[in-house]
Amino acid sequence: MARFIALAFIAGFLAVICFHQAAAGLLHAFGVIPSAPYNASAVPPFGVAAWFSASFWGGIWGIVMLWLFSHFNVAQGQWWKALLFGGIVLTLVAMLIVFPLKGRGVNLAIFPIGFTVNAAWGVGTLVFARVFHLRLG
Repeated sequence: MARFIALAFIAGFLAVICFHQAAAGLLHAFGVIPSAPYNASAVPPFGVAAWFSASFWGGIWGIVMLWLFSHFNVAQGQWWKALLFGGIVLTLVAMLIVFPLKGRGVNLAIFPIGFTVNAAWGVGTLVFARVFHLRLG
């Protein structure tokens, strides 16, 4: 179980770096979002770079998503389910919990952007889970 948790964390962590931030980079390149990927600005409370904080939380969510896939024996349609889990669940958590905690209001207009980058994370997490040969169903 410890091996599964460690590899699921690493899969989610790397998915932020390789997939989530790449999607954000494409959106930035096309002028959809103003912020560039791989932001090195310090974020509270520990003052780590924003990309590192996002990667850490990507690792935590990687454990959650891959455990759910494993626990509920999700063998069919893993790619769609990873895309939808990342795109919907992570975006709604960010919009309805994280943003208000940070003093930002809920803005439904950003859902498509959040869906895009978080869906990329979901697929990327599954890519790395497969690379690591994690049993998911």
